[in-house]
Amino acid sequence: MSLNIKVYTDFVCPFCYLGKKVLHDATKEKDVTIEYMPFELRPIPSPKLDPWEDSMKVQSWEKFIKPMANKLQLNMNLPHISPHPYTNLAFIGYHYAKENNKGNEYVDNVFKTFFGEEKDIENTEVLVEVAKSIGLNEEGFRSALKDDKYKNLQNMALKHSYEEAEISSVPTFVIGDEIIYGVTSVEDMEAIVDKELAKSE
Repeated sequence: MSLNIKVYTDFVCPFCYLGKKVLHDATKEKDVTIEYMPFELRPIPSPKLDPWEDSMKVQSWEKFIKPMANKLQLNMNLPHISPHPYTNLAFIGYHYAKENNKGNEYVDNVFKTFFGEEKDIENTEVLVEVAKSIGLNEEGFRSALKDDKYKNLQNMALKHSYEEAEISSVPTFVIGDEIIYGVTSVEDMEAIVDKELAKSE
């Protein structure tokens, strides 16, 4: 029986991208199903974050985040986008991708586009290129970004994260009966996955 893993995440959260890579490395060739759950750290109309205007955040990137990314062999930069984008539109696109069985590929490529290529994931054309790169229909995706159906799905997803699941920080991993808050090591993640897999069997 496949082990279901839910990952509460936001596309502009560097620790979410690191945690995604940890989970990927910890679950290679394991019988797991991974579902990404939207969580906007700064939903509209909250002020946008501009880490380049905060020397402490830049120092934190160089001292902690970049070394972790290098250890995980993850191409990851502090995007030169000021301020950093809202992620609502990118998540609206995610619901269309998920409906078309491309949800996890979409999540992977949005993270790569932001932290790897330093592109603005609040820009419609950037998101369209992400969608095209994983084989989604361009016109269908464009329409979805404006469609109330997918906007409502995102609103429901946020209500679930904030109110029902009571998630207060990301990344949060729900692995069977276990919950992991933040980034852990590949070894610790794998141990928890193996324990929960054994229970499910």
